[in-house]
Amino acid sequence: MTKITVSIAFIVAFTVQSCLSVTLYEYYVPDGVPSTGLVAEGETFTLKPRQGEYDFGELGEDMSPFLDLRSFVQMAQEEDLFVNLRPGPYICAEWEFGGLPSWLQRDPTMHVRTYYDNYRSAVAAYFGALLPQVADLEFTEGGPIIAVQVENEYGHFGYDDEPRDRLYLSFLRDLLLDGGLDSALLYTSDSTVDRLDWGTLPGLLFQTTNFQAAAEENLSLLRTLQPNRPLMVSEFWSGWFDKWMNSGHSVWNEEDFTSTLDYVLSQKASLNFYMFIGGTNFGFMTGDFLVTSYDYGAPLSEAGDYTTKYTILTNLIAQYSPLSGIVDNPAGPEQRAKAEYGNFPIAESLHFASLVSQAPESFVNDEPLNMEALDMNNGNGQSYGYLLYSTNVKLQAPQSELLIRGHVRDMAQVLLNGELQNKPYEEINDTSAFGFWDGRDKSIVLPGTGNVDRVEILVENLGRVNFGAAHQFYQKKGLWEGDVLVDRERVLGWTMTPLELKKSFVNGLTGWEPFTASANGPAMYRTTVTLSAPPLDTFLDMRQWNKGVVFVNGFNVGRYWSVGPQRTLYVPAPLLVQGDNQIVIFEQYSAASEISFIDSLILE
Repeated sequence: MTKITVSIAFIVAFTVQSCLSVTLYEYYVPDGVPSTGLVAEGETFTLKPRQGEYDFGELGEDMSPFLDLRSFVQMAQEEDLFVNLRPGPYICAEWEFGGLPSWLQRDPTMHVRTYYDNYRSAVAAYFGALLPQVADLEFTEGGPIIAVQVENEYGHFGYDDEPRDRLYLSFLRDLLLDGGLDSALLYTSDSTVDRLDWGTLPGLLFQTTNFQAAAEENLSLLRTLQPNRPLMVSEFWSGWFDKWMNSGHSVWNEEDFTSTLDYVLSQKASLNFYMFIGGTNFGFMTGDFLVTSYDYGAPLSEAGDYTTKYTILTNLIAQYSPLSGIVDNPAGPEQRAKAEYGNFPIAESLHFASLVSQAPESFVNDEPLNMEALDMNNGNGQSYGYLLYSTNVKLQAPQSELLIRGHVRDMAQVLLNGELQNKPYEEINDTSAFGFWDGRDKSIVLPGTGNVDRVEILVENLGRVNFGAAHQFYQKKGLWEGDVLVDRERVLGWTMTPLELKKSFVNGLTGWEPFTASANGPAMYRTTVTLSAPPLDTFLDMRQWNKGVVFVNGFNVGRYWSVGPQRTLYVPAPLLVQGDNQIVIFEQYSAASEISFIDSLILE
């Protein structure tokens, strides 16, 4: 899946004229004829999945319902909003691989975000499918798209002593223009103080800036780099994201938010709030080690609730916007009710061996293969989830040493004859221990009897890097950096079983038994939640559980992990039905005896 970000545009620094209350479209197209589009000259703006497959909502995959880009852009126009389209192909967004598809990793010499031939071919094919969906939705064609971003924070991709690949930026610009986006304003975005104009094409692409702090420095430098053009903050960071094991939830206090926003608006700078409304990283779609919630401390919360920041920004915008009192400003909707459905006992469990036996395919190879190298998904490899490596090996009595060369990507659990051998994460130093991502050439001692034993290594992909320097984008998942050894002898003959845990697979599982809590390893658990009334938004409280993922009526609502800071999972009302709802939990260590639905998010 390739990620596209659509920013709903609020641009404050327009030249205005007195008129009666109208919509934005009526104001800027008074005679029904679009202007030449968004022009950035002077002080103010003037408004004149798989390789070879592209899913715009019709492929029936787990995330397909979210991918109808054209309808989403049209919906923005119906709500009297303009659109800044950010088609990537790389978009960061704390999303898995920054929005890039994992099959790119199958090319052993791949250089993403560069002029590398195979990458350019993939991008050209992607844009060739994407741009026809939206080219006729530019403002000059009567649509809402007024601006299009080229790449994303490209000035940060590389090293301080290495020039950026401007040939690649030119290639992207040409693709967008040739693809029909030839009247929208093409722009780039970077933190100006950190990266100057490294990530743009001076004179060819409009330069914007991203920041939360140092507003005066960023805007002043942007004026110097790009004189006689309007100021634009493409990402005004309203809060920040959270990663697993953070000491607490990231917070940007209201006082600093207010003073910074006030300064930006006082400079007649336009801005796009990132984020304006919080979100959720459903499924396995987070970037590396990011929590499921993308609440972000945004003006509207993950569940769409109003916050103090929302009141602050609406007041400041009303104070500074030249359109106040001219265009319609409808009242916001009522806040949606949240439900506290209470506790429900776990009814059934499914042993891990039974789960694995129902996997649709497995692969045999002498050496362990990484996820992306597996011959599955029509030659695209495995993108997400877990990969089980299994073999039979003779362990010496009374014990043997199992060593994994290189790093584990990203977490490994070892089972010996079905019994879990390594402990869950308990403290910060554990990340360098066996089974965790920071550890290199780490080993574990296994009990042995001198007989042939079944050894299984369950490896979890915790998300690919979404931001960083070039070398950090080489990120295959699984066991692939080196051999697995037992008592210093190389182990050959591995069976690899992908566990992608797709909706169809989870809903089709059989062999469930009455609930018995397993305190020693991965297993599936299931219960039914019956609702007597139309469902409301709710939150699944996972504080009694350890680590895993949850499926609501087959839909993966994301990861939970006892290390925090996230303690709950957001369950929007549309995922539930009035009547029976099936809740399935894949717990990797030890299960609780019940689940609980509460009415608020817990990030602590």
